[in-house]
Amino acid sequence: MTLVLEAAALGILTGGVYALMASGLTLIFGVMRIINVGQGALVILGAYLSFAFFRSWHLDPLLTLVITMPLMFGLGVILQIVGIEGALGYVFTTNYVQLRAWYETASFAVFGFHITYVYVFGFLLCIAILGALFLVLYRTSFGGALRATMLNRTAAQLIGVDVDRVSAIAFGIGVATAAAGGVVFGITNAFNPGSHYDLISRLLTIIVLGGLGSLRGAIIAALIMLVTEDITAVVISPVWATFVFFVILVVVLIFRPQGLFGVRVRDRI
Repeated sequence: MTLVLEAAALGILTGGVYALMASGLTLIFGVMRIINVGQGALVILGAYLSFAFFRSWHLDPLLTLVITMPLMFGLGVILQIVGIEGALGYVFTTNYVQLRAWYETASFAVFGFHITYVYVFGFLLCIAILGALFLVLYRTSFGGALRATMLNRTAAQLIGVDVDRVSAIAFGIGVATAAAGGVVFGITNAFNPGSHYDLISRLLTIIVLGGLGSLRGAIIAALIMLVTEDITAVVISPVWATFVFFVILVVVLIFRPQGLFGVRVRDRI
């Protein structure tokens, strides 16, 4: 039972990090109606940027977000992702690297099991960034324009919303969240330029399960998937953990094709 509780706690904490990474992907889809398959590569780019500042200036990985998130936001506004993986391989080589920090392995005891600090910090980072994102979406005029564009792009244009500007900023926000997710991913996993292939498959699974374009759905789906995966790894076997991850998606889509919080196309019209 202790192992199951520990797995559940770890699943919630890591689920928060995956929710942060998936939020940018679902936000970009909601506004632009495109699936940004390069989001995984952008997460790895964010990890590499933090690694570069860590290696050159010995900055704490989490503190590098003060630099990397604005840089990634600017990249998202300007670029539509051209050749990122090749550029990363050229600059950093294809060797696996990993970010280092004191909280990478340090842990504390809760109810008889140990939780590593990095997962707690990552979860708190997720709450802070997603909380700020929800405030922007529901408490600002830009957020109203963004939600209008996500709901109906043509109607938003008719009422005076500059959808091109909204799309550019939304893409920038989506890429900035990749930087935040990337630094935690880089601390908890060794990575190289090809690491995004497995990552993007997991992020796509999360946003499809939650419902394309639903930020709330991405968060809840990430928590469900990661908790289930970690408990499966403890109760049954790690071999079955990833398999169960995708079985959940198939079962949900059989009974609810639009995902947990998605909207059917005919309901949107």
